[in-house]
Amino acid sequence: MSRSKSQNPRGRTTGEALGKDSAEMWHQKHQLQGKYTETSHSEQQDRDRVFEELITVVQEMKTHFPSARHSKPSTLDALNYALRCVHSVQANSEFFQSLRQNNGAPQADVTVYRPEELATIASEHASKNTDTFVAVFSFLSGRLVHISEQAPSVLNCRKELLESSPFAELLAPQDVGVFYSHTAHAQLPFWNNWTQRASPHDLAPVKSFFCRIRGGDAGKPERLYGPFRIVPYLIHLHSPARPEPEPCCLLLVEKVRSGYAAPRIPENKRVFTTTHTPGCVFLEIDERAVPLLGYLPQDLIGTSILTHLHPEDAALMLAVHQKVLKLAGQPPFDHSPIRFCSQNGDYIILDSSWSSFVNPWSRKISLIIGQHQVRT
Repeated sequence: MSRSKSQNPRGRTTGEALGKDSAEMWHQKHQLQGKYTETSHSEQQDRDRVFEELITVVQEMKTHFPSARHSKPSTLDALNYALRCVHSVQANSEFFQSLRQNNGAPQADVTVYRPEELATIASEHASKNTDTFVAVFSFLSGRLVHISEQAPSVLNCRKELLESSPFAELLAPQDVGVFYSHTAHAQLPFWNNWTQRASPHDLAPVKSFFCRIRGGDAGKPERLYGPFRIVPYLIHLHSPARPEPEPCCLLLVEKVRSGYAAPRIPENKRVFTTTHTPGCVFLEIDERAVPLLGYLPQDLIGTSILTHLHPEDAALMLAVHQKVLKLAGQPPFDHSPIRFCSQNGDYIILDSSWSSFVNPWSRKISLIIGQHQVRT
């Protein structure tokens, strides 16, 4: 007995309906695949375009890379330099934002100086040390309002270049934040208070800090960053261009030379101190270490002391810590000499004495103090 073909309500057989539905499904599938292929192709084009733009930007950054090194900068060098520049811009913004909160009016005990008096101050200090100069920058504009005649010879550049630039632009990008943190308007001592002291060099009321300052003329390969010791003071300057005294920062700037080059630091004075956490992270570096190690304090603070020791001397530092724990709060003790890697990559031998500070409330060691003498 023959079986009749079933029909759907529209009069099509089941086979015809299934065939057409299957064709429609395949058609939709191919459409989706086509759209996906087009989307993937478009996304790939976008990625290629972004990559090309990134390469162009990196190549442009390499052209502005500081010429402190003779080898060609890598892509990583350029990106790290760009990051330091971003940090520099952020420090600038934060600094001048804090200045806007200050009305700039001179305090009662701040002496107001005239431009010609700044030249007298600069000449007095330049005569004492040929490696020093005086710079005065405005808190309102950030630009130099005075720089001593000795500055071009110390920095090996034209005076016009210095006078046309904000002082912060002469600094290495990684040091701009340090510079602004030490020249905050509210914390600076007054210059007239400092000059009344009997021994200005020994009794300066503010702690100095260190920054790398650019030297050499623009466009020349010898433009390098050199380390300088800076002492800031607050003054107010009266100029014909402004009816009100202008708040300024006076900087005593001294070039830092190697402690091993003439004039050498005497052997018995090649001493400095450090403090670090029980976890071996530097907390403070004595400024006397700068000409001996080649590092600025900000280069070491926050880093592990172990990364700067000779690999074979890591065990010695462990032994030091064990003895510190055993003699917590006791007088300093001497230990085996350690080899410390200086900024130029050479190892110097340090004869060290160690002690610790115990928190009187927690009874735990808060920091470890080391006094080091460079062995010759």
